[in-house]
Amino acid sequence: MTAQITPSTIPALITAQRDFFATGQTKNYDFRVTQLQQLQQGIQDREEAIIAAIYADLGRPALESYFEMAPLSEIKLALKQLKNWIKPQKVAVGLGALPGSGWIQPEPLGIVLIIGPWNYPFQLIISPLVGAIAAGNCVILKPSEHAPHTSTVVADMISAMFPKHYIAVVEGDVATSQRLLAEKFNHILFTGGAAIGRAVMKAAAEHLTPVTLELGGKSPCIVDTDIHVEHAARRIVWGKFINAGQTCVAPDYLLIHRTIKADLLTYLQQAIRDFYGENPATSPDYGRIIHQRHFNRLTAFLDNGHTVIGGQANPETRFIAPTLLDNITWDDPIMQDEIFGPILPILTYNRLDDALAQVNAHPKPLALYFFSRNKQKQQQVLSTTSSGGACINDTVLQFTQITLPFGGVGQSGIGSYHGKASFDTFSHRKSILKKGFWVDVSFRYAPYTTRGLNLVKRIITY
Repeated sequence: MTAQITPSTIPALITAQRDFFATGQTKNYDFRVTQLQQLQQGIQDREEAIIAAIYADLGRPALESYFEMAPLSEIKLALKQLKNWIKPQKVAVGLGALPGSGWIQPEPLGIVLIIGPWNYPFQLIISPLVGAIAAGNCVILKPSEHAPHTSTVVADMISAMFPKHYIAVVEGDVATSQRLLAEKFNHILFTGGAAIGRAVMKAAAEHLTPVTLELGGKSPCIVDTDIHVEHAARRIVWGKFINAGQTCVAPDYLLIHRTIKADLLTYLQQAIRDFYGENPATSPDYGRIIHQRHFNRLTAFLDNGHTVIGGQANPETRFIAPTLLDNITWDDPIMQDEIFGPILPILTYNRLDDALAQVNAHPKPLALYFFSRNKQKQQQVLSTTSSGGACINDTVLQFTQITLPFGGVGQSGIGSYHGKASFDTFSHRKSILKKGFWVDVSFRYAPYTTRGLNLVKRIITY
């Protein structure tokens, strides 16, 4: 077990990291590669402990828990591409800069803070760590206190592999987070809800610290008539109810074309029974709600509309059955905020234009899903809506692709990461111009002449 870092020792920890960063050691290519390889081995060695911790925190089955091994793919990509990522990028320079050359040089930001969420408590704190290491930074990690077993695994793993003056884990509650946020960092990446995201951004503004905020929102799932109904239903149910609905990119509500509603509802119910049985409470493949406060918030939504399937809840085990709610209106309480749980409200539309108008009348979501074979309608949806990401004819899988930057837009987030995007997030692209001495034009210097003015006009409009 690692010695706990207390709020009172945070300033000394940050000072130690600044001193280490100043040595320049983290900028070395071989150093970065070694640290990535060490992290890779550490994750592989603790695979069983990680899976067990996630189960203890969320009751998540092993297959779903294994999603959180995704940082291994991130590390593999970084090890393969790091030499290319850190290379200076040559750019053309204008006539006025000749004789000279220009390039963009990625360089590390310094000391970065990564605040992780409770819903995917390992992946969503370790994945950005990969990018921070690859970019050459020192890092402080703050795991969620609502997933204490995973937090302990992360803390023990990091302390066993890295010195605190390079990478450290700070565990604790809200007061610890507030103490961290009072310090000056070179970048903060936060994953969580919009309310806390605002607090993080406000604290960062005191130091003019740049932030990456991965938030959420009500991600719509629009269903057209031209689909494979059974496949669509299974993909929607899977994306909504993995991790008991506690996934930031899960479909938040369904917008179904009225003429296909009855058929889709039949297949949605069948998919729920196929996946979790007649009694999901006994299914080994279905998770639990993270804590009582969130359970109470979710169960209040069960009174909205008409329950098609599900609706059962057990406060002692924090179980809420996979639930479909019909006869929902846009004014119902469940439609006012992100649900973040295993309850799927259903609305209908007659014209796609009307459905898109409703989506666009609400804050921009983190994800948008559209089911249709019609390419023209696909393009219409993509071109007339704005969302952090989108997926056609499936759900959630866009988040799993490390070649696709992941991030929100508007209220659903600021910035992005995954793969190369993680490296870019934790790097500063420094612009550099280098001049030679073999010629020095005189017209740029005072006293200015008409001839010099004409030359400047030509250069600027060249």
